[in-house]
Amino acid sequence: MSETPYSPHSPHSPHSPLLLEAAENCWLPRGSRTPALARRLLRGLLASVEGGHRFVETGELLLSELATNAVTHSRAPGRLIFVDLHANGERLRIEVHDAGGSRPELAVPAPEDEHGRGLLLVNTLAKQWGCTDRPNGPIGKIAWCEVGPDSLAAYDA
Repeated sequence: MSETPYSPHSPHSPHSPLLLEAAENCWLPRGSRTPALARRLLRGLLASVEGGHRFVETGELLLSELATNAVTHSRAPGRLIFVDLHANGERLRIEVHDAGGSRPELAVPAPEDEHGRGLLLVNTLAKQWGCTDRPNGPIGKIAWCEVGPDSLAAYDA
């Protein structure tokens, strides 16, 4: 995992510059439907980007994992989750903001474990990923990842 403190000038900051063609964001309730609502937002965004269809499968999977982690581990009852998506024909950036204080940790689950494989997928399929503090608040974090042409090749392999 790439653990990078937030800086507006860092290439790995949650707001690193993209040649934007499209962006979408929204607040979602923290609940079992959050990943599905986030995927719907992503599909709408990618439909508006030339070449965006290339990112749908991988993007949906990675967004689902990050959103599910936010729902499961944020431990902040009643708080909302913010999803921020940016895409152009070459890159998709996914951010999931939540009020939780714990950071996602990459671990290797035992074969009999029923959970714990989501970040392995993110680590394998994302071009890069990480977690930063939210810049405008005393609590919470932003889990983010980027999908590019080389990460799509990993998915097809």
